[in-house]
Amino acid sequence: MIELPVSVQKRLRGSLREAGRLEIGGVLMGEQVEPDHFRIVDFTVDDQKGGMAHFTRGADQHRAALDAFFARTGADYSRFNYLGEWHSHPSFRVRPSPTDTASMLDLVNSERGIDFAVLMIARLDYWVALKRSFTLFVRDHDPVAVSEAQR
Repeated sequence: MIELPVSVQKRLRGSLREAGRLEIGGVLMGEQVEPDHFRIVDFTVDDQKGGMAHFTRGADQHRAALDAFFARTGADYSRFNYLGEWHSHPSFRVRPSPTDTASMLDLVNSERGIDFAVLMIARLDYWVALKRSFTLFVRDHDPVAVSEAQR
């Protein structure tokens, strides 16, 4: 289960409005609330915007943001850690594309030491309503949709 606090939703809406019809994205930083329950506490937005149907995240900016996040959370990696990736689909459904799925499977099945990652796809409907989906990618498993915690 994924929890997306109102404060994070507000920042996300602003980033999506600013990007308009171009895809944007970054990394998700989370807190493990309890087993199988994670709260997104921060996210990055790549300096570069994608195209109308494509986004590729750069690495350096996000690595620095992760380092700062770990410093703020006392390097308590068992509680606060990299949770995954996110990007927008301003013109498409909030579901991972085949390219998204392949990229995330490569991430968790590679030698990077990431056993699981969440992919959030987001968009604004009518420039206001935040639509999103969460998909869990686990090493050597098929992707699965993850439910959002209801408050």
